[in-house]
Amino acid sequence: MSRAKSLLLGIFVGGVVSATATLLSAPASGRDTRLKLKDQATEWKELLEGLKRDGLKLKDQLAKTSKESSALIKDLTREMKSSVIAWKESVEPHQESIKDYLEQIEVSLKELEEKVKKNKK
Repeated sequence: MSRAKSLLLGIFVGGVVSATATLLSAPASGRDTRLKLKDQATEWKELLEGLKRDGLKLKDQLAKTSKESSALIKDLTREMKSSVIAWKESVEPHQESIKDYLEQIEVSLKELEEKVKKNKK
């Protein structure tokens, strides 16, 4: 128990001595120091409130931008699908003619190949 009392007494005496030393070595009076602390506290409070307002604005802007981009992506997807369908519809009638043309080219190449073989003999 005496150790605990000694420890508490040491802490108390040390606190009093350090407080006295701080007050005596302070560059400004107590009133000036309190006014500075009060002004700084007010500045910090205003700064934090400004940051909070800016954060809320940013949050709202992000939500708005997210909704707008989602709508734009849906519109773009819909337009792309309709473009692909239109392209398929425009190409489909020509597919058969292209296929026929390729078959004719193949037949012509075979005939040419046979003629070249005959000419070699």
